[in-house]
Amino acid sequence: MPTIGPGVREIRIREASAAFRIMYLATLEDRVLVLHAFQKKTQATTKKDIELAILRLKRWRQET
Repeated sequence: MPTIGPGVREIRIREASAAFRIMYLATLEDRVLVLHAFQKKTQATTKKDIELAILRLKRWRQET
């Protein structure tokens, strides 16, 4: 998901009752950083969900 940041990927899970998304960064040497996981209620990913993942990635980079 280049909109969030380099190396960020998305897992899409579809169940009969709902759809779920997990945005994560797996290019790290010793961990997978989960930025955001949520249940989708519309076809498109909301701006709020994308902005939250961007913010979490930015905060994590500032801490390291």
